[in-house]
Amino acid sequence: MKKILILGINGFIGNQLTKKILTDTDWEVYGMDLYSNKLEHSLNNPRLHFTAGNITTNKEWITQHIKECDVILPLVAIATPATYVTDPLHVFELDFEANLPIVRQCVEFKKRLVFPSTSEVYGMSPDKEFDEETSPLMQGPICKERWIYSSLKQLMDRVIYAYGNHGDLKFTLFRPFNWIGPTQDDIHNIPPGGVRVVTQFISNIFYDKDLQLVDGGQQKRCFTFIDDGMDAMIKIIENKNDCADGKIFNIGNPNNNASIKEIADKILEIAKNNPKYKEKAEKIKIIDTPSQTYYGNGYQDISLRVPSIKRANDILGWEPTTTVDEALKKTVEYYLK
Repeated sequence: MKKILILGINGFIGNQLTKKILTDTDWEVYGMDLYSNKLEHSLNNPRLHFTAGNITTNKEWITQHIKECDVILPLVAIATPATYVTDPLHVFELDFEANLPIVRQCVEFKKRLVFPSTSEVYGMSPDKEFDEETSPLMQGPICKERWIYSSLKQLMDRVIYAYGNHGDLKFTLFRPFNWIGPTQDDIHNIPPGGVRVVTQFISNIFYDKDLQLVDGGQQKRCFTFIDDGMDAMIKIIENKNDCADGKIFNIGNPNNNASIKEIADKILEIAKNNPKYKEKAEKIKIIDTPSQTYYGNGYQDISLRVPSIKRANDILGWEPTTTVDEALKKTVEYYLK
């Protein structure tokens, strides 16, 4: 029986992974987060041991549980583009500085680390399909503060890889590509600058606001349903024959490559087909908004971000199965119910 430590357990990936582990395995989960509202599906399970706390202050608890657990998943991070621009130093302090001591304790106590990289590390890579080993990782100029998240995540990837390549650290890095699904964000408490695009659009429909397309919404992303992501995560944690040790995996769905405008159209159409929200949705417009107006001068974007998932398929035996239409329907219906 594995003991899994999840820091940031109430987040999107954390709570969904907890649910998947407790449903499909006999593993025990130890978790910490500020809140537990997204864990209602699992809190009564005797194999979940939840503690309310903060990774920057509850350091003794973290050290104790790194020692006691088999696999460590530090999932605490700020992952909203608006914050990269408005508060880049906070992103650096939490996503990098607060996580680095956890990585080092995994080295010290010889624990297996499963760490969330991001599709953002590829930055403005010119490759039509991003490969974990061969694609260049390219960011924009310093004045475009949007790239601080990408840069610090890339640096953490390199630090972890170095600990593994020149020391005893067993690790796996996984790179989510636009995971969407239930419990992703709170659509009723949207911070200034908004949240991730799908939940932002759903929140706008709920509160009778027009959908804003940043720079026309021509940017394309490969949207991956959370259930497919969780299937990959279980395979990574299970790590049969140590197959995932020292590896980096893109976890995305290249078949779900769609523009933000297409996503807005699809979400609005789903809402129109919902009897409760039909009247609301028919009044909502889709409008273009310059990125400087929406995010500020420090924002920059790329038009395409498509993962190669050959490595995940060859090594883990994983491939996504949920279409973008199915993923959006399940996500929208979850929030509008």
